[in-house]
Amino acid sequence: MPEALRRIVIENSDVISKNWLDEITEKRESDYTSSISDSLYHTTNQEFINVIFASINRRGDTGEMDDFAERLINLGWPLSYITDGLQTFRRVTIDFILSQSDQVDTEEFSRILSIVEDWVEPIINQLVNQYSGSWEHTVSLQRMALQELSAPLIPVMDNITVMPLIGTIDTERAKLIMENLLEGVMKHNSEVVLIDITGVPVVDTMVAHHIIQAAEAVRLIGATCILVGIRPEIAQTIVNLGIDLGKFPTKSSLRKGFKTALKLTNREIVDLENSKDEDITKIIDSLK
Repeated sequence: MPEALRRIVIENSDVISKNWLDEITEKRESDYTSSISDSLYHTTNQEFINVIFASINRRGDTGEMDDFAERLINLGWPLSYITDGLQTFRRVTIDFILSQSDQVDTEEFSRILSIVEDWVEPIINQLVNQYSGSWEHTVSLQRMALQELSAPLIPVMDNITVMPLIGTIDTERAKLIMENLLEGVMKHNSEVVLIDITGVPVVDTMVAHHIIQAAEAVRLIGATCILVGIRPEIAQTIVNLGIDLGKFPTKSSLRKGFKTALKLTNREIVDLENSKDEDITKIIDSLK
């Protein structure tokens, strides 16, 4: 019976395709495809139904199905387009098969339903797996990008680098901060590292512990760590929790921390205008 039904469906693919396309088109005005151009919508629908029949005819996996799923993913079509389309195909196909039978009892209907399900289920599985693989790859790339942005080490001058931190700090991120700090200090030959916690909303015992560990690790490889961006409420929290940050310098702002970093590297900010006036005055005095 499965082969006989397969033959009926393949031989009448034009009729089933037309019924499927008509039903899909009727739903278009009320779903997500209403914003897609007519030409792209109709072309995609025709390709979809062709892929379905190719899978049924060849009894399973086809390369066309993978190619079709990849194109949908690249175009940004949702997975619901595939699931809705296959549910509609299942219903249209069963209706057509039943219309060709003079009398169908419950047992016969159950067999037809099971056979059509065996055709549609592998297609759903293959296309959903393709989508899932693409999503996992995308999520992985996004996670990597976020990790790179979550603890950046920025060289601002020779021997001075800044690590601006924004958002909450958990154990995984603290590990990344430590790794980036140590690698960055060696890479940029840093003598002073400014850790800016202006964008960290809460500094509790765990966060402070991670920061202290990072600062101590930086000290062990020969650099100095300055903690900057300590707001009044953060300072009060640190005191109330009894957290000791006395082992390394702390400043309320990045500006003050940067001035301290310049002093530690034997540099200072000079007002060029005043310096220029002083030089002119010295030259005039020398001429007298």
